[in-house]
Amino acid sequence: MNSHARSKRTLADYTEGILAGNRVVLGQAITLIESTRPDDQALSAQLLSAIGPNTGGAIRVGITGVPGVGKSTFIEALGLSLAEQQKKIAVLTVDPSSPLTRGSILGDKTRMEELSKHPNGFIRPSASGNALGGVAHKTREAMLLCEAAGFDVIIIETVGVGQSEVAVKNMVDFFLLLMLAGAGDELQGIKKGIMEMADAIVITKAEGDNFSRAQEARADYQHALHLFPPPASGWTPRVLTSSALTGEGIEATWKLIEEHHHQTTTSGHLDLNRKHQNVAWFQEYFKDVLQADLHRYAAMKTLRQRLEKDVETRHLSAQDAARQLLDAYHQAIRGSKS
Repeated sequence: MNSHARSKRTLADYTEGILAGNRVVLGQAITLIESTRPDDQALSAQLLSAIGPNTGGAIRVGITGVPGVGKSTFIEALGLSLAEQQKKIAVLTVDPSSPLTRGSILGDKTRMEELSKHPNGFIRPSASGNALGGVAHKTREAMLLCEAAGFDVIIIETVGVGQSEVAVKNMVDFFLLLMLAGAGDELQGIKKGIMEMADAIVITKAEGDNFSRAQEARADYQHALHLFPPPASGWTPRVLTSSALTGEGIEATWKLIEEHHHQTTTSGHLDLNRKHQNVAWFQEYFKDVLQADLHRYAAMKTLRQRLEKDVETRHLSAQDAARQLLDAYHQAIRGSKS
């Protein structure tokens, strides 16, 4: 359906379609939240409030790993296993890369061809050509729409290893790190902070000649995890091996995620963690709308550039420059109201 036809949908159309699990309406609603048009943004905010009571029912899983670890293959194997158990699974991606490299994401959709064709599967690439904050917001909103549409499991995949891990960790219940055997942490580009965020590590491609190396790596990583302080959830992170080719470790990974979900639900940590995430999202959104409002005033842009130059050359402290910008912003607001 073209954007003109989509724009004719009312709030009630979107809400009813999503709650009925209509995939076409769900896809259009995700396109709506990705739009930067002010009228679309206003409608998306209303839609997210309308579906709010119907969100939160899915298990939210974040999966990361460096290129070459077999992330897409692993996600498809896990997704198909769940889909065959009659679970509805949605795969969303966070891709803060430049528009020049975003083709890799669309490639992921092609590589997960079986899952994308499965009636219980749904794959959606991230909004492209955007800053990390914007992409993370849109992925979060897409996740809520998928939950309202009745999906049981939401997998949020990061592209590569970098700043996006923190954004994904802050929107999921379970964070899974995929690693390769026989490659040092430095080679894999894994920061210790990312390992520390993991609720589980899975060593992929544990088959054939690589099987014994994968077992050794499992023992090494399990030992490394014990050196980190225990997470607030009380959960003990574990390391598994898997092979998407043979299917080994796929079911065990899901059982581990279910065990974590049961433990954190029973202890109350899941609910507490999601409450904290909701408040953090609100704070992020508020910063964004404040920045957007600041840019409405042409004079503010000129002033900001001048203040940045003064800070660069140390003619002005960062604190003093920020205060001046805030004062000018207050004056601009007062001026627009008079």
